[in-house]
Amino acid sequence: MRIEPFYHQPTGTFTYVLTDASTNQCAIIDPVLDFDAAAGRVSTDHADQIITHIKAHQLKTQWLLETHIHADHLTASHYLQHQLGGHTGISSKFTDILPHWIPLFDTGDDTPMDGSQFDYLWSDQASFQLGELTIKVLHTPGHTPACASYCVGDAVFVGDTLFHPELGTARVDFPGGDANILFNSIQRLYALSEHTQVYLCHDYPENRPPVSCVPLADQKANNVMLNQHTSRQEFIDKRTARDQQLAVPELILPSIQCNMRLGALAQPHENGIQYIRIPINQL
Repeated sequence: MRIEPFYHQPTGTFTYVLTDASTNQCAIIDPVLDFDAAAGRVSTDHADQIITHIKAHQLKTQWLLETHIHADHLTASHYLQHQLGGHTGISSKFTDILPHWIPLFDTGDDTPMDGSQFDYLWSDQASFQLGELTIKVLHTPGHTPACASYCVGDAVFVGDTLFHPELGTARVDFPGGDANILFNSIQRLYALSEHTQVYLCHDYPENRPPVSCVPLADQKANNVMLNQHTSRQEFIDKRTARDQQLAVPELILPSIQCNMRLGALAQPHENGIQYIRIPINQL
């Protein structure tokens, strides 16, 4: 098993290429499109680095996996699937978030409510193959209802559920977020083998290089928001207080409406121009 991280500096996001070395089958986890919000411009520079890596190593893309519907970047899954093939997958709870967001953006004409825009909607404890590797799905809601972590060997890809120990955990103030549920999800992760390596979706370092992977033992001992000694109520209180100080993510409105379509933009209007909708005074 090989794991190659790719860091997207503008959004602090890690994309991973997970490869079964025996078959050269690979999975791409949480890929990123470049988006200049001020200019309204989408580009594929970062995603193209993934393509270059895959072609240089003669890998075969089997899966494009999302840990959740991201609110801070546009996913490149749609673009990469067209370039490389592979099947897309996300938590089966993805359909739980659609009744909130699709009406907000009024995108029912191009965003299926049944989740059929993804090839696979994974149930909790589901497993599937990547070459000769077995990937197990753990539902880890709390940040959103549709968060999932992917376990393979001694690695777990946790999305936003856990951050670097000095940064803590995911926020829970998005629609459907819940600190009590997130506490339960993190306990599921903390129950994994002590040898587990936690692969993060984000890191926002100030005075150090970005870190993609943290030993589970380090999270349990040192996570500032929720370590092995933190009580449920203490976490709920700390997480709630922290979220009250956080700003709305800059790209939440373009990200969520596009990510519900795997990063595909809306169909062009009659004038040939594609648009991103910004609902006013709704967040």
